[in-house]
Amino acid sequence: MRYPILTALLGLILTGCQMLPPGGAPQREGPAEVIDIGESKGQTRGRVPRQVAFPAEEYAALEKVGSAALSGRLTLDTTSGKVVGAGETISVAPVTTYSAEAAEQALAGRAVEPADPRARAYTHTTRTDANGHFLLRGLPAGEFYVSGSLVDPASGKRRVVIHQVSLAPGQHRQVQLRR
Repeated sequence: MRYPILTALLGLILTGCQMLPPGGAPQREGPAEVIDIGESKGQTRGRVPRQVAFPAEEYAALEKVGSAALSGRLTLDTTSGKVVGAGETISVAPVTTYSAEAAEQALAGRAVEPADPRARAYTHTTRTDANGHFLLRGLPAGEFYVSGSLVDPASGKRRVVIHQVSLAPGQHRQVQLRR
């Protein structure tokens, strides 16, 4: 894997991501968000400092495990064909207020400081198989961000895909992480 630190950082960034206020999250799947990771003119190396403190009470109300499952496939459609995200990390993190700023920065292509270890305890990860398929079991019910990344062979840049899903107890949802 060309960017192991970036993949690990993606999981940390998305730990507790939120783009909508609590209670206002939709009950349907939203469109996938796609960002390019890589330096551009004016972008500096390093991480953006966090401005929001870890909300221990909000996380205390969340379950860490449950009976829901999530499966899908990570792909990228390019002009030369479909690129499959083989062996890539998939992260599933609960939607909370903690990382609203981290999500904004991630969508802007910047990394924030690592998430608090208490938040990482609520993030579930897995790897895709040779065909880009993934499966996560034992997820709690709630709102989650599902994310993955892969390299676009045309540009050489790592592309991150973020998708929001709702899970009910015992539900198995499928999500296609693609661009």
